[in-house]
Amino acid sequence: MPGSAFIDFLLLTLAREKSKHIGVVFISTLMIFLLSSVLFLSSSIQQSLTGLLGAQPDFVVTRMQGGRAVNTPKEWIEKIAAIEGISSITPRIVGRYSYYPREESFLMVGIDLFDEQSNAHLKELVGATDLRSFYSGESLIVSEGVRKFLESHYYRDDFSFKLPDGKLKKMQLFATLPKGGDLIANDMVIVSMEAAREIFGMGADEVSDISFNVPNDAEWDTIVTKLSLLYYDIAVTDKRDIARAYANLYNYKGGLFLILYIISLSTFMMILYQRYSLIFSVERRDIAVLRAMGWSIADVLRLKFYEAFIIVLGSFLAGSLLGYIYVFWLDAPGLVGIFLDSANIPFDISFVPHIDLGTLGSIFLFFAVGFLASVLIPVWRVAITAPKEAMG
Repeated sequence: MPGSAFIDFLLLTLAREKSKHIGVVFISTLMIFLLSSVLFLSSSIQQSLTGLLGAQPDFVVTRMQGGRAVNTPKEWIEKIAAIEGISSITPRIVGRYSYYPREESFLMVGIDLFDEQSNAHLKELVGATDLRSFYSGESLIVSEGVRKFLESHYYRDDFSFKLPDGKLKKMQLFATLPKGGDLIANDMVIVSMEAAREIFGMGADEVSDISFNVPNDAEWDTIVTKLSLLYYDIAVTDKRDIARAYANLYNYKGGLFLILYIISLSTFMMILYQRYSLIFSVERRDIAVLRAMGWSIADVLRLKFYEAFIIVLGSFLAGSLLGYIYVFWLDAPGLVGIFLDSANIPFDISFVPHIDLGTLGSIFLFFAVGFLASVLIPVWRVAITAPKEAMG
């Protein structure tokens, strides 16, 4: 453990050479800030998706014709419900409504008055709003992102949907979903089941898909096989497929950032190594004076180790704190568009704080080891030189 005299000398050295360290600290903090921002954002998105997938049905079946999804007959419900092991079967009307002449679209979800599960979730979202009033009129509930989009196009109290026959269906804005970390709800519009069927031009005996749960995970593959034998034109999607798709997408984007970071970090370490390899005459003289005063090579390396470690730790803490503020307080402006597709309605969500301490600790060790090696190796080469030769 360093003594008080050693600590005093260390602090005096840092204070005297603070102008030399400013550039190194700035670049180090910037690199940690960029990496921690990506890690915080990626972890928060994956955590939100994990919670979101947990609330989704286990299976969704859709009718396929010509390689594309078409409306699903409601008569399928009875045959699917007859399969042993299936529970909570629900017909759904979910689809994309395109806003012409622009390319934006809304995720429209039709809610049934008698669907207790969907109504309970909706009631939780909108709070004290009277849902009976919502179902009794031509009303819609929109997300915060959709509300801002509509207001930017001068739709403040209502919106007119264009029906397949060319007519317009005017609906009143009933409520706005609270801003949160729900990635799917960013462009969501909720209407009654009847209104959704009319807007999409569906018949009374049609739905977009059918969802259900299978409580016993061991039966999932068996259920998929039974459904495939039941209908030849059926497509079955389970939560595992969705989870894998999202994981591959965000792991790919996070991996690209990590590769770029490693390249940048390696370049920075090479520059740092070169900078300390060409130690200025003043620094060489200081090391020589310390050696002449009786300091051992280990003492010199220990001094430079603590000096570099303070820089590393300070830069890491500052960069991580800035990354936390940038992602979880400011909602990562600029960076969010890279991880989340903003080609449609811009995302207007708040990221839920979630930090992977293991990954963050690994990055710190990786950064610290490279930084310390880039500093200590050149210092060691000077320290092992005779004091008289080093001062010459």
